[in-house]
Amino acid sequence: MSVFLAVSSELWVASNTLAFAIRDANPVTDGHTLVIPRRLVVDFFGTTDEERLALFALVDEVKRALDASHRPDGYNVGFNAGAAAGQTVFHLHLHVIPRYAGDVEDPRGGIRHVIPDRGVPPTSPR
Repeated sequence: MSVFLAVSSELWVASNTLAFAIRDANPVTDGHTLVIPRRLVVDFFGTTDEERLALFALVDEVKRALDASHRPDGYNVGFNAGAAAGQTVFHLHLHVIPRYAGDVEDPRGGIRHVIPDRGVPPTSPR
């Protein structure tokens, strides 16, 4: 059983026939949202073409809603696939993370910062 499948549909912020979206219980930023397939699938690479289309349709829907409600300055969107990549819940979930100017001192490198000191090439001017 997946922890996500136990979430009441009353907490869904968006949904379609193959996926749903909920706010992250431990958000990185205000509005951090998870987009999850209704079928229990471990990671992105186990999804069907139809599920991928449904997941990214919800990413778009969530982004439009966050644009209106939170007015972020940017986004990080992604997923972890496998324990070595940091996956701890083995039911695929796409993170839609609104980013705000000034939320970190230097945002360059974005998700490349998952490995310390690898986000910004050392020759890049700061």
